[in-house]
Amino acid sequence: MIAKISWPKNTITSECFRRIGYFKRRSKSNKMSAFIEETKSLLPRIAFIACGCFSPPTPMHLRMFEIAKDHFEMQGTHRVVGGIISPTHDSYGKKGLASALDRCAMVKLATQSSNWIRLSDWEVHQNQWMRTQAVLQHHQNYINNHINSGGAGGGDGEDTHLAGWLPRGLHDSRDPVHLKLLCGADLLESFAVPGLWAEADIEDIVANHGLVVITRAGSNPGKFIFDSDILTKYQSNITLITNWVPNEVSSSLIRRLLGRGQSVKYLLDDLVLEYIKRQRLFNFKSRDAPAPTECDS
Repeated sequence: MIAKISWPKNTITSECFRRIGYFKRRSKSNKMSAFIEETKSLLPRIAFIACGCFSPPTPMHLRMFEIAKDHFEMQGTHRVVGGIISPTHDSYGKKGLASALDRCAMVKLATQSSNWIRLSDWEVHQNQWMRTQAVLQHHQNYINNHINSGGAGGGDGEDTHLAGWLPRGLHDSRDPVHLKLLCGADLLESFAVPGLWAEADIEDIVANHGLVVITRAGSNPGKFIFDSDILTKYQSNITLITNWVPNEVSSSLIRRLLGRGQSVKYLLDDLVLEYIKRQRLFNFKSRDAPAPTECDS
C-alpha cells in the first residue's frame, strides 16, 4: 500500500513560482549585462596621454584622467582603454623642475592605486627635449605596431619587451586605439602664445590625434577655439569637459608651500609626499627641524 503524501496547500506551488520568477529575472538580467558588455566592446577604443613636468604630480593630474573617462563612458561613444603620463625631458629647463628620475618615481607612486593610468618614461630617456607632437606620434605608432603584430609575446603585463605604459589587453582585439592628448584649459590657451607652438604641430595634434580639454566652471574655451582658425577647423576633434569639482592645487603651489616649510598634507598623495621628504626635493623644509643656533650660522 502506497502512503498518500499531503503537501501544505499553496506552499510548494508558490515557492516554485517564486524561484522560477527569480531565475527568469536573473537570466534576463545576465543577458542584458552580456549585451551591454558586448555593445561596449564594439565601441571605438581610445586612450589618453598627458604631457608636462609633473614636478610634483598632483591629485588633479590624475583626476583629469578620471573625469575624461567618465565623460566618454557616460556618453557611450567610446571605450577608454588606457591613460599615459609622459613627464618632459630634463632639458626643458623649467624653474622648479625636479630631475627626471625623481619625477618618474613620483608618478609611479601617484599611479600605484590606479589600474589603468601608467607612466611612460620614453620622453625623459631621449637625448633632448621632445615636442608634444613627436611624443604623441611615438606612442600612437607604438600602439599601432603592437596591435598590428597581434600582441606577439603573450600578455601585456608579463612580456618585459613591451613598454610598461601600454594599456592592458590591447592584443585582445585588432581594433585600433586612437590616442588623444589630455590637458587643461591652460594648455589649450597656450596655443596662442607667440613662438611657443609651431602651427604645424598644433594642426597635427588636433587633426590627427585630438584634444580632450578639462575646463573650469565659468571658463569659456569655446570662445578661444572660435578665435583660432586652426582650432575652429578641427573643432570636431576637440572634446571640452567641464570639471564641476574645482581643485586649484597646482605643482607650483605645492613647491611654494614646501619651500616655506608649510604642510602639504592631503594636497598630495602620501607616498609622493614621503618621497619628497626623503629626497628633500623642492627646497623642502621640515617644520620639525631644530631652529639654527649662533654656532650653526
